[in-house]
Amino acid sequence: MKIVLLSAASSIHTVRWANGLSDRGHEVHVVSQHPVGEPFCPAVRLHLFPFRGVVGYFIMAPAVRMLMRKINPDVVNAHYASGYGTTGRLANVRPLVLSVWGSDVYDFPYKSPLHKWLVETNLRAADQIASTSRCMADQTRILLPEFTDISIIPFGVDLQSYVGIQSEVTTYDSKLVIGTVKTMKPKYGVDTLIRSFALLLNAMRLNPEVRFHELELRLIGGGEQTDELKALAHSLGVADRVNFIGQIPHTQVPEELANFDIFVALSRYDSESFGVAVIEAGAAGLPVVVSDAGGLPEVTVDGQTGFVVKRDNPQAAAEVLEKLVLEDELRRCMGHAGKVHVADNYSWDVCVDRMLAVYEDTVRVFESRKSS
Repeated sequence: MKIVLLSAASSIHTVRWANGLSDRGHEVHVVSQHPVGEPFCPAVRLHLFPFRGVVGYFIMAPAVRMLMRKINPDVVNAHYASGYGTTGRLANVRPLVLSVWGSDVYDFPYKSPLHKWLVETNLRAADQIASTSRCMADQTRILLPEFTDISIIPFGVDLQSYVGIQSEVTTYDSKLVIGTVKTMKPKYGVDTLIRSFALLLNAMRLNPEVRFHELELRLIGGGEQTDELKALAHSLGVADRVNFIGQIPHTQVPEELANFDIFVALSRYDSESFGVAVIEAGAAGLPVVVSDAGGLPEVTVDGQTGFVVKRDNPQAAAEVLEKLVLEDELRRCMGHAGKVHVADNYSWDVCVDRMLAVYEDTVRVFESRKSS
């Protein structure tokens, strides 16, 4: 197939979709107003436009329309309903698969009636809608109840990247690392994680009969809230146990997860539409603790691969963290169950197969309608 991805070239998800589809032998073009982030494979053809920002999605549409006439793709997949979905609609590209990502259906439509109209219009222009999670598909149907057939295509994990990671249970004479890989922004609840870590340390110290590990909280990711979070760790008296690593390339995530014993994601908003970092932790054989926000519970089997707790509840998170810290065998069993769960449901090959099936079905239906 000849496939066009109308998407942010700066996003690791765009890179992974483009490379994965190209590896299957398809001709893949990426059309974007965003500069390239991590590298695409040589076979992927990039078309970068100099337009920027919100206005850019509108003014690039005529140029995209002309480019599509030259490429003559079998299918176009626009990623993000509010931005590139606008470009795809205005460029009148068909057949069009529109992938919703999160804030484009959770937050953007509720800024004003105009924002809502724009997203709804873009969604109606699509031949097929795809979502990474069931909860985000449900949110999309709140906007457009008539869309009953939304394809669920999760972001997958390249299991080969995790082959060398050994799931070893930490003993009491070594450090135990609790960590997350998240942007330091309020929506991701890293402040809740720091508070729960402080409560965990206090609970362990108050129980003289419990021999506990040397604990470290390891935070991977940069962002606007970093200084505020460092100040919070100081105010709670745990700064010496909290290690801010900063942002890392996505290719280094498996290496970092190899340093963890427990993975935590305590996002506070439903716009956390799919837990990519959670399934990566599962691939690394880690037990997880997640909040009940958005798609996080969808990728966690509560009580088997980890624990689901109420959002914005540091005490609830601290209690299950204490359980995992104290019970070595529980960590081992949950980590193994997570690895199996990810392999069965979220391997990258399976997800690429699902996306290709959506493309093929969309093209078939579109061609059938044209000929009828």
